[in-house]
Amino acid sequence: MPRTLKAKLIAGLLVLLALSCAAVGIATSVAMENFLIGRLDQQLAVYGVRFAASLEHDEDTRGQPRGTFGARLVDGRVTHAAVVSQEGATPLRLSHRDEETLAVLPVDGPPRTVDLSGLGDYRVEAALGLDGDVLITGLSLHGVEETLERLQLFELVMFSGALAAAGVAGVVWVRLALRPLQRIATTARKVSELPLAFGEVTLAERVPDTDPRTETGQVGAAFNRMLGHVESALGRRHAVEQRLRVFAADAGHELRTPLAAIRGHAELALRGDAPMPEEVRRALSRIDAESARMSELVDELLLLARLDEGRPLAREEVDLTRLAIEAAGDARATAPGHHWRLELPEEPVTVTGDPLRLHQVIANLLSNARIHTPEGTTVTVAVRRLPAETQVIVKDDGPGISPSLQEEIFERFSRVDPGRSRASGGAGLGLAIVRAVMAAHGGSVDVRSRPGRTEFRLRLPHGALPPDPRRAL
Repeated sequence: MPRTLKAKLIAGLLVLLALSCAAVGIATSVAMENFLIGRLDQQLAVYGVRFAASLEHDEDTRGQPRGTFGARLVDGRVTHAAVVSQEGATPLRLSHRDEETLAVLPVDGPPRTVDLSGLGDYRVEAALGLDGDVLITGLSLHGVEETLERLQLFELVMFSGALAAAGVAGVVWVRLALRPLQRIATTARKVSELPLAFGEVTLAERVPDTDPRTETGQVGAAFNRMLGHVESALGRRHAVEQRLRVFAADAGHELRTPLAAIRGHAELALRGDAPMPEEVRRALSRIDAESARMSELVDELLLLARLDEGRPLAREEVDLTRLAIEAAGDARATAPGHHWRLELPEEPVTVTGDPLRLHQVIANLLSNARIHTPEGTTVTVAVRRLPAETQVIVKDDGPGISPSLQEEIFERFSRVDPGRSRASGGAGLGLAIVRAVMAAHGGSVDVRSRPGRTEFRLRLPHGALPPDPRRAL
């Protein structure tokens, strides 16, 4: 079954032409057969029953065409039967079936077609003789059949040639007719290959065929208008993103100094020897803790802003096995109630990248496992070097992540448990930083989770930093 529009149009054209040829062929064959049989019936009327009447006496074959059949029946039984040959009248011995066929012919009725054994198809008619007998004369249908076969063979050759020529012409014609549609598809394919998910996007591609008098021109014009709207919308989105990045970076820079001052004053007051009420000391402790958390949040926002701007990362040889050991050791000290395991190869696994940021990625994943799983959970860090890439896997046997949230957890300020407080659950930037840093290294991160097994898989190409770190978006 053809799938493309071009193939369907050509196939439809050939099917319709083939049906038309078949209808013409059948009609001409039927008309020719009726014409030839009519001519044969006229000949039967001209020859009459003279040959059949002569069978009883002198078998007169004068004026009779070769192959003429004659028979005489008395009381429904064939007494004489012969056919005209080159030598004259040749007697025949008819089969019982042939005799029965001739016996039921209507006397003085219209000619009929019968099949005589050994002779083939004949057009015969019966007439009443002078002696009360029945005289039957027939002419062979061999000439009619031969003419029809030649006609059908000619039509088959002619129609086959016409179908072949129509197929070639149809391919050329349909290709020319669909060329504007092909240009629209080419433009759409080029647009689909553009990176529209991030950065400034310019949709310079346009469909050249915009003639409003044609259907394809109308489609092309509508497609160009749609591309213009999409380009405008993406431009506005990029402008908003740029303003947000600038705002986040500026706000982070502006907040760092007052936060440091607040935290410094709070620490200074807590270290003083002067007596203070317990309520005041508790308030100062909360101020110090919250300012520290806000400072961490500001640092994370600044990191994301730098990654969004495409600032270059360090390019060093990084030992991922050592980073995994250090991150797991820190996590073990922070959460001794969890079981921390390492699955490392015998040889060090190294990649080219930023060691500080890669360490932060692994630490964020372990922190995420520590926060969202109960004590007693086993968390495993595995490092693998495959032929095509290097992988770091962080998995746990905790309660898992809901399928509806697995795509959202890498968004900024996204949290698995919406009801959890910010103080206990963080700001929701940890996994966003993981995705941004991995994209800046030309890698990726994905998660697979079900109750009893959650697995984050980091994928890094061998010795690579990407050409465009803005893919972190």
